[in-house]
Amino acid sequence: MSTYRVQNPATGEVLEAFDTAGDADIADAIERADDVYREWRMRSVHDRAGAIQRIADLVRERSAELARMISLEMGKSTSEAVEEVEFAASIFEYYAVHGPSLITDYEIPSSIPGKARIEQRPIGVLLGVMPWNFPYYQSARFAAPNLLLGNTILLKHAEICARSSLTVQEIIEQAGVPCGGYQNVFASHEQVSTIIADPRVRGVSLTGSERAGAVIGQQAGKHLKKCVLELGGIDPMVVLDADDVADVAQQAWEFRTYNGGQVCNSNKRIIVMNDIYDEFVAQLKKRAEGLTPGDQLSLGDGEYVPLSSRSAAETVHAQVQKALAEGATLVAGGELAEGSAAYYSPAVLTDVPVGSHSYREEIFGPVATIYRVSSDAEALQLANDCHLGLGGSVFSTDESRAARIAAELEVGMTHVNTIAAESAELPFGGVKASGFGREMGPIGIGEFANQRLYFVAR
Repeated sequence: MSTYRVQNPATGEVLEAFDTAGDADIADAIERADDVYREWRMRSVHDRAGAIQRIADLVRERSAELARMISLEMGKSTSEAVEEVEFAASIFEYYAVHGPSLITDYEIPSSIPGKARIEQRPIGVLLGVMPWNFPYYQSARFAAPNLLLGNTILLKHAEICARSSLTVQEIIEQAGVPCGGYQNVFASHEQVSTIIADPRVRGVSLTGSERAGAVIGQQAGKHLKKCVLELGGIDPMVVLDADDVADVAQQAWEFRTYNGGQVCNSNKRIIVMNDIYDEFVAQLKKRAEGLTPGDQLSLGDGEYVPLSSRSAAETVHAQVQKALAEGATLVAGGELAEGSAAYYSPAVLTDVPVGSHSYREEIFGPVATIYRVSSDAEALQLANDCHLGLGGSVFSTDESRAARIAAELEVGMTHVNTIAAESAELPFGGVKASGFGREMGPIGIGEFANQRLYFVAR
């Protein structure tokens, strides 16, 4: 089987296959990216912004086509695929509209006679290593600010996102970014190392596993390259109280099962106060029962999508089985399909022993894991007892009470009475082993900028 391919996870059928790049292809791609950088960075920021806006327009024009691609590639439902396409377009549009003002030079006071200002300048060719769970969104949040800034991009996407990644390059070139300014590369792991080592490549951004982040971070450090790492999370959702338990449980279920549960900042640890715990679990159980596998291209009521691959579904199943062996309780769901299909029925898991292996492990699939607590202090302690720190949320009818706990969460994104606020203008990123750096919003554009001092003596 070719490494880069389109494989429908609902059936296991390989629909399209692509050759991995040769070493000469990689060398040519780096050279083209560097050549274009010399020209692209000299264009006016408004010229670059115009191209970024055209990307947004073209993405919207091809919404149905783009959505179908990723539904076939990684199993996303059509409705969620359309939502992702629109989100990606909104990110390009945000930087087209607001990007120029975000990188405007500004003066700073100086005790030395003269005038000092800070300039925002590009740094060169960048490498992006992106995952399969949000093929367009992940690419957009890396590409949009950096193309606007004047950098050029080599994009190594997940092996199962081959057709959509090629199409993104096609759209970006059609919008007016010079050929070589954004290049999809079907690179091997060894070739990724070669790209990072090349002196013309000045930074790397990875969204992926902790293991991948450690490797990429080590390679970037060895070659003195800036890197941004987003490495997932086991985000807490703390529910202190609720006037309507069913409503909060519905929010918890919808977000936990969104995209087949394959979301970095999903509410993977649902921490519920004792007095509403039983009702909360019962509400989730009701939502998990009676579901059946469905076609992601035409999903019906009561149906669920496949995970991204058979191996992904088997991994989630093995994790749940290990948790059960350690003492957890499977309340509902948790069935792995037979054969080559990647279906795993959305599950509700309770009684995971605190401190166990399963307690520390991220489950990247549709498994709602619920913990019972008896005080605000216990809820906060449990929420922070994690080596990861991407996002977190606190729910309460008393906003001040929720805010006190939210303020103490050791995460990069903290929320009150919503699980995750997501929009093009809101920065995304974590702390601890969830990585470092931010994407999107007004600070995302600064990660790969040369914030240069310009001083004129008087």
